[in-house]
Amino acid sequence: MEMQTEKEKIDASSMNRAKILIVDDDPELRMALKLRLRANHYETVSASDGYSAIALAQKERPNLIILDLGLPAGNGFIVLKRLQESDTLSHIPVIVLTARDPQGNELRSLDSGATAFFQKPADNNELLQVIRASLRSASAWGTTLPS
Repeated sequence: MEMQTEKEKIDASSMNRAKILIVDDDPELRMALKLRLRANHYETVSASDGYSAIALAQKERPNLIILDLGLPAGNGFIVLKRLQESDTLSHIPVIVLTARDPQGNELRSLDSGATAFFQKPADNNELLQVIRASLRSASAWGTTLPS
């Protein structure tokens, strides 16, 4: 039986209260991500286009955003730009999850403010590890997790 330290319990508890905004125009993928994240005790909200993504991020103040690049009403790069331009949203970690070819898109995503880049279909365990690491890193800076 594995014992958790008090700090690990606090870290896990904080991360599991995190709210994640899923931005993808594919309703099946949004639902699959939502179910997977909720099974790992994350709260989720979702948007299907770039315009809704920015509006929902402003309203909900998520702790992390999972963002597709190929979106109607403002592609993912426009969303990344708007997030980086906002004083209230620029601190939110963004993980790009896209079907687009990583050649060029990965570097452009990271240069535009994304914390990580995954090509669909992503490995679920690897994606969850990066989500946890991103939330932990953001929490260390005191920027995104609820108290």
